[in-house]
Amino acid sequence: MEISFAGKRALVTGAGKGIGRATALALARCGAKVVAVTRTQADLNSLVQECASITPVCVDLADWEATEAALQDVGPIDLLVNNAGCAILKPFLEVTPDQFDQLFNVNVKAVLHVSQILARGMKARGSGGSIVNVSSQASQCAVRDHAVYCATKGALDMLTKVMALELGPYKIRVNSVNPTVVMTDMGRLGWSDPKKAQTMMSRIPLGQFAGHRVQRPAC
Repeated sequence: MEISFAGKRALVTGAGKGIGRATALALARCGAKVVAVTRTQADLNSLVQECASITPVCVDLADWEATEAALQDVGPIDLLVNNAGCAILKPFLEVTPDQFDQLFNVNVKAVLHVSQILARGMKARGSGGSIVNVSSQASQCAVRDHAVYCATKGALDMLTKVMALELGPYKIRVNSVNPTVVMTDMGRLGWSDPKKAQTMMSRIPLGQFAGHRVQRPAC
């Protein structure tokens, strides 16, 4: 099936690595004009080398004021993918306040903020739009050492539902996707140990995690 986003402008957060990078490249291949947002300039440099049509924006989304300044001039956006996220894996009894705040600032608060900025423009233009929040199966299933990560993704799922309810009248669709383990750099952090991975993998019919490298056509 051929998918075209010709004439659309998309913004992808966490676009430097993993799912976000693959999403940005896929949207560009499908004709979208893509704005890629991440906090690491080196990742943006390599992304633009791979696909010169992508517009890079370097900002730490955990910084509210810096995000506001960085996104104020990105122009009209039709499609938003809130993919940026982080994970700190600690037993419940060892979680610190700083770790709790860090995960919620990136995984929930930044989604709220970026969506507010771009949805206001979608509403003002009256042409609708689409927002996709990248959540996780961890929002629905307790995972050892993932107490705060699971909590952020549960919060993100409910935030998505409220966004969909309130933005729907303006023809702005809001959905979440909830993948299981994807072997990105962050995925390998939690699931490289075969013994730990076996319990999760045994529940997947294909018997493998997502993320096996495939050959991608050029942007």
